Amino acid sequence: MLELANLGVFAVVAVGFAAVALMIAWIVRPEVAEEGKLTPYECGMPAQGSTEIRTHIRFYTFALFFVLFDVETLYLYPWAVQARSAGLPGLAAIGIFVGMLFLGLLYAWKKGALEWE
Repeated sequence: MLELANLGVFAVVAVGFAAVALMIAWIVRPEVAEEGKLTPYECGMPAQGSTEIRTHIRFYTFALFFVLFDVETLYLYPWAVQARSAGLPGLAAIGIFVGMLFLGLLYAWKKGALEWE
């Protein structure tokens, strides 16, 4: 019961902190933004044309692949440091991990997710 009370107090403090921070930001903000702050910045020159551009979905796909394999290296580093003490079960576990990621890469390759054309 005490754990739930601690959790409740923590939740109330967290919500209160967020509410107070938002209230202070609302109170100290300027009433009207300066004219220069409302214009888009493009090397000190007025913007030419629309500032809204469409980004192709392949950029996001490549970014997700980068994050996936970047996180993979974050998991491989601690294993490499403790590889000797992990022994054969550790080697099997990391082999399964890398194998599943490799199968995912092959699947994406077969589906054409890595083609740029």
